[in-house]
Amino acid sequence: MSDTVSRPHGGRLVDRVASGEKRESLRREAEEMPRIVVDKWLAVDVENIAHGVFSPLEGFMLQEDYLNILHHMRLSNDIPWTIPIILDVDPSNIRGVKEGDHVALEVEGNIIAIMKVEEIYRWDKKKHVSSIYKTSDPNHPGVSWTYLKKDLLIGGPIDLVGELPNPYYKYTLWPIETRILFRERGWKRIVAFQTRNAPHLGHEYVQKAALTFMDGLFINPLVGRKKKGDYKDEAILAAYDTLIKHYYPRESVVLSVIRTEMKYAGPREAIHHAIMRKNFGCTHIIIGRDHAGVGNYYGPYEAWEIFKEFPDLGITPLFIREAFYCEKCGGMVNERICPHSEEYRVRISGTKIREMLKKGIKPPEYIMRPEVAEVLMKFGNPFIE
Repeated sequence: MSDTVSRPHGGRLVDRVASGEKRESLRREAEEMPRIVVDKWLAVDVENIAHGVFSPLEGFMLQEDYLNILHHMRLSNDIPWTIPIILDVDPSNIRGVKEGDHVALEVEGNIIAIMKVEEIYRWDKKKHVSSIYKTSDPNHPGVSWTYLKKDLLIGGPIDLVGELPNPYYKYTLWPIETRILFRERGWKRIVAFQTRNAPHLGHEYVQKAALTFMDGLFINPLVGRKKKGDYKDEAILAAYDTLIKHYYPRESVVLSVIRTEMKYAGPREAIHHAIMRKNFGCTHIIIGRDHAGVGNYYGPYEAWEIFKEFPDLGITPLFIREAFYCEKCGGMVNERICPHSEEYRVRISGTKIREMLKKGIKPPEYIMRPEVAEVLMKFGNPFIE
């Protein structure tokens, strides 16, 4: 890959955001169309399609692409894609709607987009979860959310004509904006860091290890639906604001959110996370041990192995080994650079950090920066209940 801001996935950054007179005209037309009510998570997908986060997708998936992803992890034109972007509907919601019709997508009483319904089709949820999550266990959060979805899928292109309320507006940059920002800063090698956690020293270690040979670091926390016990979005952002303020060179880091659902799909989601960050302009992405995993559904390095199947992905994964504190070395290290035995190694446990914070106990400084711990403790309980 050439050392430049990466080309969008599929070669072109999608823009389905209607503006000016076209927007007003479409909004007037939408008032006369059948309406499909979508929840806020689907509405966020609509925004991501429109703003190019999901390039090359221009709408919700047709059946051929959907099935190709399930079985081959590629779109029907052979472009890598691992997580279906689908719109589920109840048959009663589209009574009278036929293929070729236009519908208005409504969220919380507001029309957000117009969609051309190119295809209406049924899906097999059991096949879906076994392919995407490699399990049908309803205790898996992605599986349980899938089983709650409706029985039909509709596919077709969308045009965005409205906006969602965004409590994280000041942290929001779309791909067209990040690409301009990276160029203005002269960054050619940009590494992305996906996270749904507040930062501890292990995260800081891998970020800075990557940053030593990159021009810039794109910290891109996922805000959206997550499982119970995960950090609240506002806690993650407050923690990163504090970490960057005290411990990072300002011009080396961009902090911006990505609004989407966590799927907990392990290796498939690692590829999906990489594709989205490629669209933001990143050339590299840090892939952690058990990236996007949950419980024991995936092997610890499955998310590393899957990248071998995608030599044409167009973004380079960085596999940086898990960091720990070595009492003998006196700092954060990993097994490749630390010669000392296990008795000197203090492993960083996210579970233990959570337990300490819930009890109001400040994690030790060799695990989490004191300023970060103090910010998190101000939340009382920084976790989703």
